[in-house]
Amino acid sequence: MAKAASFGSKKRTGGINITPFVDVLLVVLVIFILTSNASIPGIQVNLPKASTTVALEKPQTKAITIDDAGQVFLDAYPVSLAELEERLRAQKAMTPDFPVIVRGDAQVQYAKVVEVLDLLRRIELNQIGLVTGKAQG
Repeated sequence: MAKAASFGSKKRTGGINITPFVDVLLVVLVIFILTSNASIPGIQVNLPKASTTVALEKPQTKAITIDDAGQVFLDAYPVSLAELEERLRAQKAMTPDFPVIVRGDAQVQYAKVVEVLDLLRRIELNQIGLVTGKAQG
């Protein structure tokens, strides 16, 4: 016997259609990637506040952080001043004009920040920024 053709009738297969769920997940993933904090690596410090701030982040930016105990970090790795100078001179040999930001804890002694700035001047780095937090008010 011949089976009659059934145009227009759809056979529903068992299971759940996950296409809308995958679409929602992809949108959430894209939003997460766009809003994630892609900042310069460093140590968390209590930054002093300033009334205006300027974005200093560039791809080759080196971050020097001085914590409240006076310990110096280069891109989240603890270094002595001699190691810091050596690593920055090596970076300058590869990339002559790279930006450096200095992040000092608000409680750190001013002399330690001046030592780091003096070291940067000896190396003849010109793109130096001091990071501050935004003042509330």
